Amino acid sequence: MFNPTKLLKLKSTWERFAMNHPKFINFIAALQNNYIKEGTVIEVNVKTIDGRTICSNIRLNKDDMDLFTEISDMFKS
Repeated sequence: MFNPTKLLKLKSTWERFAMNHPKFINFIAALQNNYIKEGTVIEVNVKTIDGRTICSNIRLNKDDMDLFTEISDMFKS
């Protein structure tokens, strides 16, 4: 069931994240506006504090693009 209170909390949490990491938010905005298209491969590398690297990637499909659009629209002011 949809919980509007949780959605509002998520928006608040996202706004704090954006304030804490403005360069990352600008990076994501640049990607969204210029580079993220169907077929794009997104790869994420995580470096742990003990020096290990964990990596995964996805190739975006139409359903992914629809999800990103919906999420982006939710957080627009």
